[in-house]
Amino acid sequence: MSIRIPFMVKLLGLGVLVGLASSGIAEDGYESAEYKVVEKDGNIEIREYPDLMLASTNTDPDARGRDGSFMRLFGYISGANEGEQKIAMTTPVFMEAGQAESEGKMGFVVPKNVVDSGTPEPKSSSVAIRKREGGRFAVIRFPGRMSKELAKENEAKLRTWMESKSLAGEAKAETAGYDAPFTPGPLRRNEVLIRVQQPESVEAPGQ
Repeated sequence: MSIRIPFMVKLLGLGVLVGLASSGIAEDGYESAEYKVVEKDGNIEIREYPDLMLASTNTDPDARGRDGSFMRLFGYISGANEGEQKIAMTTPVFMEAGQAESEGKMGFVVPKNVVDSGTPEPKSSSVAIRKREGGRFAVIRFPGRMSKELAKENEAKLRTWMESKSLAGEAKAETAGYDAPFTPGPLRRNEVLIRVQQPESVEAPGQ
């Protein structure tokens, strides 16, 4: 029994950590990425985001972190960086689609105090620090266990809403998750985000 209990605890802990990648991490008690709500319509919002720094790694979106992507990022915030610095977990976990369905990027938001003091470089070449450009995003929030089908369904709803508002959006969408895997589906917070394309400014005559 003395051998089995620690093993089971480790196994359970690993399962929880890997599972977090499918929907993010528990929202309560964690620093969340800042944004300003510009417009709200039910479960849809227009938000202004500042620039964010992400610890990022390549991932297969269908793997939901089980391809090692989550653990690479978790290793970075656990001290696998130049300063061997422990970095607090944040919300949300961003998932960005790539050119192919099997390509994508997973990103942890680097806490503001770490950015201000100098974000340490990762020790692993499979983790990179990159800037997520700020700007205006259309966002739809929905519950349930995140899946490709659920994300596509809500992305379609969001694009339909954007069309009704005459808002042009980028072709690619992001997903964001905030909850631990043991959070019941109806209580989960998932989001799809589409960057709003700003109309080009028109110069006045003579300028």
